[in-house]
Amino acid sequence: MRPEMTAASLDTAARTSAERGALARARLLRGLLPALSLALVLLAIAWLNPRAISYFGFSLMLNLAIPIALATIAQMFVIAGNELDLSIGTFVGFVGCVTATWLKDAPLIGAAILLGSIGIYALLGALIHLRNLPSIVVTLGMSFVWQGLAILVLPKPGGKAPDWLLGLMAFKPPFIPFPIIAALLIGVIVHFGLMRTSYGVILRGSGGNPAALGRAGWSLLRTKIVLFALAGLFGVLSGMALIGITTSADANIGNGYTLLAIAGVILGGG
Repeated sequence: MRPEMTAASLDTAARTSAERGALARARLLRGLLPALSLALVLLAIAWLNPRAISYFGFSLMLNLAIPIALATIAQMFVIAGNELDLSIGTFVGFVGCVTATWLKDAPLIGAAILLGSIGIYALLGALIHLRNLPSIVVTLGMSFVWQGLAILVLPKPGGKAPDWLLGLMAFKPPFIPFPIIAALLIGVIVHFGLMRTSYGVILRGSGGNPAALGRAGWSLLRTKIVLFALAGLFGVLSGMALIGITTSADANIGNGYTLLAIAGVILGGG
């Protein structure tokens, strides 16, 4: 082998290694950006009101972090499939109304309704894929459906969360507030499932490179159904957690969660 060819190969390998290192550093910095932003916000809060940086202060500030985090994860699954869900807010409100009425008074019927709503979400994923419909249009239309169903279930504010749900959301572990523990657990579980498993790669691939996924023999229809079903599942968990905190429901209680979920996914690097 000629010396000049060996030198060229080494130079190319060095450049490739440097580029990979730069990409890894950029990826690390992007991953640390949400944590750094949170740290800056906490420093500003501590400077304005030092008493807020306490067990009670964190519990009060992060009281609604769990339902927002769950709604954000629901939106993240939809965005992972290169779609957008504009109905997650009203869906959370519908789940809240069912939780405060049917799930409290008739648990079996309430559970069946919630499971059926997850099934409807899965069917939406199939409809969007099979008919090649814009997800924005479909989910925007569904937002009015969920809103109407919520009003039918609970025409005026009221109802009551099940006792077991109230007890769960009122849990106060020592040293670390429950919202922080719950958010960390939810984040770790979802990150492992979506980023560290082979099927998680397939789910992400349905949005990143669907053509390659199809050529590899995987069903795009099935991945869309799974992604939307997971979005429905976490939307149900979000609505239940919200009612566990507020103790009662209202048909409009989750309307603001659509934009919060989209913003959460974007700020989280999705």
